[in-house]
Amino acid sequence: MPVYTGQTGYIELKRTSDNFFRAPLVPSAVNTDRKRFSVENMLGSLITGDKVNIKSADGTTALGLISGHSGAEWSGYVAIDDIGGCRLYASFPHAVAGGLTNALTLTKPSSTKDIIVETNDASFRPLGRIREFNFTTSRETINIDLLGDEFQQMYKSGRIQGQGEISADFEHRYVATDPGFTYNQEFSVYLARLLMRLNMGSMFRGRFFVYRESGTSNNNCWYEADAIITNCGINVSPSEIIETNISFVTSGQFELRVGTVPGYLLKEDTDFIYCKSQAIRFP
Repeated sequence: MPVYTGQTGYIELKRTSDNFFRAPLVPSAVNTDRKRFSVENMLGSLITGDKVNIKSADGTTALGLISGHSGAEWSGYVAIDDIGGCRLYASFPHAVAGGLTNALTLTKPSSTKDIIVETNDASFRPLGRIREFNFTTSRETINIDLLGDEFQQMYKSGRIQGQGEISADFEHRYVATDPGFTYNQEFSVYLARLLMRLNMGSMFRGRFFVYRESGTSNNNCWYEADAIITNCGINVSPSEIIETNISFVTSGQFELRVGTVPGYLLKEDTDFIYCKSQAIRFP
């Protein structure tokens, strides 16, 4: 019978989707030279690297924001600066790197129009520089003696809860020249920012691998859950590596799964089909 060490532990996280806000896009708020624009509620709603859909509120009027784009809706990645300014990018690596070079060229809309900005990211990315993590599950019993029959059936098994902690080396830069850097990863700074996001909460979807052999292996074992960041602490000590400690609780149902890791198939219209085991279903 084999035993396992923690070297195969691994975390993947997916940024939350389906959060949105509506705001007026004013021509004067678009700076074509700086490839930058801003709308109300941008700061506190989006984080650099988020994938978003930006569309006209009526669903038919041309967006008129991105050069060469004539449709009513655009999908891509954002970089948000400290005062709520936004640049748009075609890929996640370009968005987290920021800067003018790879930012998309903008055009001023002809008039003020209402737009809807919605987060829409289907990709799981590994969380880099993890030291350790733990995941705890518990079942809470509920006194159902005074409840009606319908609620007794609902709560007689109790409530299952999950919580955990992640310890990681602090990293706030996405710099390609750093040792061990790969473009397709998240760092602890994202979770720290997520806790402070005002308008869309601090939820993410996580896969917490107890054992990970490969994406296609049947030997993988992991917890998968929607989680909410509840606490983030950073330890700064002279001559020591800066450490981040992140606490979270699960939200809704979660699973302990064994087998091949689910994946997504990209269709020609940029939508996704979710693949689970041998079945294919729409999310």
